[in-house]
Amino acid sequence: MEKITVSFILNGDEVTAEVPPSWSLLKTLREYFELTGPKEGCGVGECGACTVVIDGKAVNSCIYPVAEVEGKSVLTVEGLAGTDGTLHPLQRAFIENNGVQCGFCTSGMLMSAKALLDENPEPTEDEIRTSLAGNLCRCTGYVQIVESVQKAVKMMKEKS
Repeated sequence: MEKITVSFILNGDEVTAEVPPSWSLLKTLREYFELTGPKEGCGVGECGACTVVIDGKAVNSCIYPVAEVEGKSVLTVEGLAGTDGTLHPLQRAFIENNGVQCGFCTSGMLMSAKALLDENPEPTEDEIRTSLAGNLCRCTGYVQIVESVQKAVKMMKEKS
């Protein structure tokens, strides 16, 4: 079977993978690197469960060709916490504010919110809702998720 080699930064570490060229970034993350945070929900870029941050932008990894990641920086939910295990304010806020129910959408929600806050550290509620619009949740009704992002904003302001 033909394979390609891709090199990129994954959660702060330089990595190389040798995978079939037909693989998506999601399949590479889950099967080659054994990272289970990004989930495959729909497989067509509609649900957001597979969201990762590539070079600062939220991306649906299920439809992102693995060859396109060459030389880029990828952040998954596994890389969100500090190296010492300290949770990112978004993770803490989701836990403290019940933004997590079944958990299937959570990593995608966190990564979409991370990309937003990196670009806009003080978003309005409408901006939060817009940035999360590509992430589907069947459990929370989105209220706790939006409130969790708002709480994270406050936590990050207090920290700085």
